[in-house]
Amino acid sequence: MSDHPASLSAARPFTTLSPDCLWNALDSVGLCGDGRLQALNSYENRVYQVGMENGPPLVVKVYRPTRWCDAAILEEHQFLFELEAAELPVVPPLRLCGDRSLHQYQGFRFAVFPRQGGRVPELNDSSTLEWMGRLLGRLHGVGATARYRARPALDIDGFGQESRDYLLNDGWLPAELAPAYRSIADQALDRIRRSFDRAGDYRPLRLHGDCYPGNLLWTDDGPHFVDFDDSRTGPAIQDLWMLLAGDRQERGIQLTDLAAGYECFSDFPVQQIQLIEPLRCLRIMHYAAWLARRWQDPAFPMAFPWFNTPSYWSEHINSLREQVAAMDEPPLWST
Repeated sequence: MSDHPASLSAARPFTTLSPDCLWNALDSVGLCGDGRLQALNSYENRVYQVGMENGPPLVVKVYRPTRWCDAAILEEHQFLFELEAAELPVVPPLRLCGDRSLHQYQGFRFAVFPRQGGRVPELNDSSTLEWMGRLLGRLHGVGATARYRARPALDIDGFGQESRDYLLNDGWLPAELAPAYRSIADQALDRIRRSFDRAGDYRPLRLHGDCYPGNLLWTDDGPHFVDFDDSRTGPAIQDLWMLLAGDRQERGIQLTDLAAGYECFSDFPVQQIQLIEPLRCLRIMHYAAWLARRWQDPAFPMAFPWFNTPSYWSEHINSLREQVAAMDEPPLWST
């Protein structure tokens, strides 16, 4: 890869994002910080909790340049506003400076959010899972009322085929492991396509997209959904399967609990249950390619020192083999 300034700027997009830049950005939208600044756990973007001179701390999210266009970010915000209007526990951005939610300062795009505390929920409890099912049924009811136009869909080509091609064509795999990766990735994509064919037509809807326990904050009032940055259009089951854990029997029971709550507000997508393992496989493939695409961002080698080693790629190939075997098994429920 070239090391000319333009490519370095793209690879290291947050180099000039200093604390002074952040405070000045806040000042540009009429917010006065008190100097307290805490970086929060985020790699794709940069997210900070900032102290305010008047009022509680806020959270500032600085978007990775070039990842989303403005329209795609605003679609995410609009979805959050719709969910808030439907009284769902989400955290939409503040509307500032003429009712705008997306702002720019010195080439950086950012949004400001209320701070939402909480803890990761205990998802081994049936009542908690039913609660989550009810909320997701309501969330998907809102998500089904409109479609994203600027945001891409969660699909096989974008998450699977493109990830496979990028890793092979850009030489990320060690030479001795590339044939094994190519073979198992092609087998996986074949199983995924067949599973989607068997599932038949379904109505894609706006999703959270990354609904794993780390993006749920539980308080005494219940859960809050946070971080819709990966929100896309896709099958409803995508927001459900990441809440399942344990062995096959445990996951089947958990899915039953989720469905009991979900069906209070929406028809449970029974036909999509056979997409759980294919979607898990797509996530595994996409994650490896995401790390590779971000590897020249200095934050990534520090946060993921185990990536791009021969042992990592061997384990990744084994994970894909396990997913191929899982996709050959019957779904958690028969349909």
